[in-house]
Amino acid sequence: MNLDIHAAVVMAVIVISLGAVLSVWRAVRSIRKGRNVLYYRIRRRLVSEGWRTIVFAAALVLAAILVGTLAEPVTYIYFLPSPTVSLTPTITLTPTISLTPTITQTPTITLTPAISYTPTVTSTPFLPIAIEAQITGMVTPNPAAVFSPLKFARSVEKYQAVDPRTVFQNPIQKIIVTYTFDGMTSGVQWTMLCYRADELVLYYTEPWGTLTGGSGQYELELPVEKWLPGTYQVIFFVGTEWKVVGEFRVTGSPPSPTPTQYPSRTPTNTWTPVPTWTTRPTDTRWPTQTPTK
Repeated sequence: MNLDIHAAVVMAVIVISLGAVLSVWRAVRSIRKGRNVLYYRIRRRLVSEGWRTIVFAAALVLAAILVGTLAEPVTYIYFLPSPTVSLTPTITLTPTISLTPTITQTPTITLTPAISYTPTVTSTPFLPIAIEAQITGMVTPNPAAVFSPLKFARSVEKYQAVDPRTVFQNPIQKIIVTYTFDGMTSGVQWTMLCYRADELVLYYTEPWGTLTGGSGQYELELPVEKWLPGTYQVIFFVGTEWKVVGEFRVTGSPPSPTPTQYPSRTPTNTWTPVPTWTTRPTDTRWPTQTPTK
């Protein structure tokens, strides 16, 4: 086993540290034992030995620090370190010849229609003019009003969404939106818009209540057959400025509406048959008398 200078210094520090720990342990035992002895001289001797052992332990700790920091540099002054054997470099693999790429076919030119019917996505939500015309609130919105990110769920307990999610499977009766708000002003106009793709499927606008901060919820209710699959976007406006946007997705086909059966009408007779006339029998003519001469 090869023992170098660094390993010897580390071992010396460990041994000195163990000696310091052992000395402290003996000193504590001696002091405790001396306090329990009745005779003054013996108690004084044991306590004195304990304190001397503690001083010796402190000296050992100092010696361990000095050995750990100074022994190795001082040793290298008198004993020059031998050069370490350099590692033999491993053989590097010769790169293989890369294959020349084959000629790729030239892509054919695809015709681009002059007019695209794909709706463009606007970066900033805005109120439609027809809904903006319905705003009745005259209170100036507070620019510092804020809403938390919207959460969507099928049920709510104390304004907290139960099992919030962003994907819902048909059939759906309603989806509840939960949120927190702060900095709202009483009487300011608040508007909610719900889009599926670019189609406005639901909206609501009214003056805000009296609460300036807290938690709230709103129920998105549509007929069951109206919950078509797709991505729905919910936008909150305060005045004409949007505050928060949330999205969820509906999958699966909605159930088809059941036709309502109406009772068939029973025809009633509205006319009374007229009695037929019985033909009166013809009168039998009596023979006339023939006058005699």
